[in-house]
Amino acid sequence: MAEVIKMPRLSDTMEEGTVAKWLKQKGDKVEEGDILAEIETDKATMEFESFYDGTLLHIGIDEGDSAPVDSLLAIIGEEGEDISGLLEGGDDDSSSDDSSDDDKKEDRKEDKDSEESKEEESSEDSDDEGDDGEIPEGVEIIKMPRLSDTMEEGTVAAWLKQEGDKVEEGDILAEIETDKATMEFESFYEGTLLKIGIQEGESAKVDSLLAIIGPEGTDVSKIDTSGGGKKKVKKSSDSDKEKETDSSKESDKQDSEEKKSSSQTKDGGRIFASPLAKKMAEDKGIDLADVSGSGENGRIVKKDIENFKGADKPAEAKKEKAEETSAAPQSYVPAGEESFEERKNSQMRKTIAKRLGESKFTAPHYYLTIEVDMANAMASRKQINEMPDVKVSFNDMVIKASAMALRKHPQVNSQWTGDTMKIAKHIHMGVAVAVEEGLVVPVLKFADQMSLTQIGGNVKDLAGKARNKKIQPSDMEGSTFTVSNLGMFGIVEFTSIINQPNSAILSVGTIVEKPVVKNGEIVVGNTMKLTLACDHRTVDGATGAAFLQTLKTYLENPVTMLA
Repeated sequence: MAEVIKMPRLSDTMEEGTVAKWLKQKGDKVEEGDILAEIETDKATMEFESFYDGTLLHIGIDEGDSAPVDSLLAIIGEEGEDISGLLEGGDDDSSSDDSSDDDKKEDRKEDKDSEESKEEESSEDSDDEGDDGEIPEGVEIIKMPRLSDTMEEGTVAAWLKQEGDKVEEGDILAEIETDKATMEFESFYEGTLLKIGIQEGESAKVDSLLAIIGPEGTDVSKIDTSGGGKKKVKKSSDSDKEKETDSSKESDKQDSEEKKSSSQTKDGGRIFASPLAKKMAEDKGIDLADVSGSGENGRIVKKDIENFKGADKPAEAKKEKAEETSAAPQSYVPAGEESFEERKNSQMRKTIAKRLGESKFTAPHYYLTIEVDMANAMASRKQINEMPDVKVSFNDMVIKASAMALRKHPQVNSQWTGDTMKIAKHIHMGVAVAVEEGLVVPVLKFADQMSLTQIGGNVKDLAGKARNKKIQPSDMEGSTFTVSNLGMFGIVEFTSIINQPNSAILSVGTIVEKPVVKNGEIVVGNTMKLTLACDHRTVDGATGAAFLQTLKTYLENPVTMLA
């Protein structure tokens, strides 16, 4: 009996997935454990394996296409098995793949009847060619991928391949900014990069045409670059001629824009610059003749304008400025130019702003600060790190102490859902890690059950993955409490915004050497300030204060964490 396979939910926040590549094709034999496809989720492309044996009878989502969780992904069954009943109610594209030739002919007939009699004959000839004539053989359309569950558009940060370059499967085509990270996007095809649909620095909606790859020299002019659609190949008719005229006008317009984006060098040579680079140069008052292009054939791109120092001004400008200076009064007058540098927000930065704003303005924050004597912790850490192959940081000790304190104060380990309050019985510690594009929060699962050395090793591993863009969605899901540490930057005390849906976040400052009072005497001590941000809907003041007292006890007596 045929088995229906649906788009899996590969993370708890995943609402839809994109099929990056099919490893099996329609008609292939499939065994349990075989990799069916590579599916893109939040921040990773993940392999999806089959749990059934049989033949791949139907593919419901094409490569590069996205679909909601639980959409029909594929059907596996016995070779030749009738699956028409399973396809009833499906989308038109899916059903058309498995419809009979008679059905297709009937569809064509209905299309012809709706056309004017003048176009019937040419339309019939077009239908005889079939849909296969719409895209040249061997050409692959690559669309803007959905690289995270919240991504609606992406920005091409950099192209690693240019039009005309040879591309191998696995080559990195471009770096794409999402709402969470800048990620490398690799090719799943071999061929020549025939068309780039989105230039560096430009943004486009998910599923917009990103690139076209195919055999060298292939004509891709009939492929709609506005959204990755296809133009049908038909015999000329009046309406077709009108479209060709419109297309010609559009082409002339593009040529005009390209001419506008180029000018001449001082020696009369032609300057090539992207429209974005030209606009940025105009906004900043930069002469393109003074800029060296790093793009293909010396083309000036966004990063060339961003990196332009502008040290060498035209001689005329220098002369005018000198004359103005000599004519000015001898008294000192401050001189300079008022200017701003605008940087386009990455998708990740936009999402961080949105979510932190939602947290700050929906959860009533309040803050509790406590000062901890770190003398014993410093001595204990020194002894622990004298052991071979052991390295424990103060941050590891704070994470361990926090996890143990949460076990005694479960109210802090909670979530507000409106009608109910969810108190987590497990302890998953989120650890804030700064990356180039913003902030990510890897999660240590069941941290209270880990030793100090295990915590240290896991934190180092997850932080490395985050900075190298190798972290998986599952590594950042399910936190119940978060720790943010700026002590390594010398920050003495600060407050953090709660990482939803958590009820609290701990801000860790640096260890400060200062005079303290012990046994009635002033001595040199080492203290560290901890600030707990709490959601007042779930954590009352007394509850937060009791949690900090327990946390302080563990840190001031590290031996209690080793028991």
